[in-house]
Amino acid sequence: MRQIQFREAVAEAMSEEMRHDQNVILMGEEVAEYNGAYKASKGMLDEFGPKRVLDTPIAELGFAGIAVGAAMNGLRPIVEFMTFNFSMVAIDQIINNAAKMRQMSGGQFNIPIVFRGPTASAGQLAATHSQAFESWYANCPGLKVVVPSNPYDMKGLLKAAIRDEDPVIVMESEQMYGDKGEVPEEEYTIPLGVADIKRAGTDVTVVSFGKIIKVALQAAEELAEEGISLEVIDLRTVRPIDYDTVIESVKKTNRLVCLEEAWPLGSISTEITYMVQKRAFDYLDAPVIRLTTADTPAAYAPTLLEAFLPNKEQLIQAVKQVLYRD
Repeated sequence: MRQIQFREAVAEAMSEEMRHDQNVILMGEEVAEYNGAYKASKGMLDEFGPKRVLDTPIAELGFAGIAVGAAMNGLRPIVEFMTFNFSMVAIDQIINNAAKMRQMSGGQFNIPIVFRGPTASAGQLAATHSQAFESWYANCPGLKVVVPSNPYDMKGLLKAAIRDEDPVIVMESEQMYGDKGEVPEEEYTIPLGVADIKRAGTDVTVVSFGKIIKVALQAAEELAEEGISLEVIDLRTVRPIDYDTVIESVKKTNRLVCLEEAWPLGSISTEITYMVQKRAFDYLDAPVIRLTTADTPAAYAPTLLEAFLPNKEQLIQAVKQVLYRD
């Protein structure tokens, strides 16, 4: 199977859906003339023209509102934020209009719209450009929230998101755009709300999503050399969450560690922990451990940033703690 970059998977998904449906449009800062801030829309202006690939002003609230109105009138916009940190400017349109219009209109309006762009830390970008808002958006009824971890999942999930009749948030990572992975040339989609077991195991369940899945897989490789078998579950979608896959895994391993690149309070890991103790408490042989970022804004200094982010060594320690608990 061919290998392509994450950014190419994004471009392929959008281009294929734009060929499939003339109502699909792309809009955002630098998506057209510049081929995207991260070259994730390369070649799309040439193929689809300026009426379907639109460069916007630096005005997220404005173009998010335009996109919601366009969706109400039959188009299927894809809105790219240069970073989801900038989506805070547009959050009123996302939360109070896109997410609620179907209910407030009594079902007269669907909002088939995708908001996508980078999330969480991307290196030394400091406090206001290193935030993970997955749990913020997942907290809002009316939205679906997707966080892919590799090119194959990215393409399949993004195509499904574009075809969805309701608003979908698709959150990526700047540090993954150059990652390569196997992606088939034939048509495929991945249903939203279905987790994927990235590595089967028997001793400890690790639940995660997004780019930090790579840390979980690295830890799994290292622990395997010590005879410890991790089951690594990639949620892929954090609203709706595939609780059943997590619960069935915990019933098998009897231990759970949640790994997430976000602040601890109100995190996805907190929600997973609650649901596991509610539905599988009697199967747990140790308390659930949650690994997140430090409860502080991200620093710019590389040493402080390293201390801010969860890492492989912390995960290995957490796994051993739930495994060897007295």
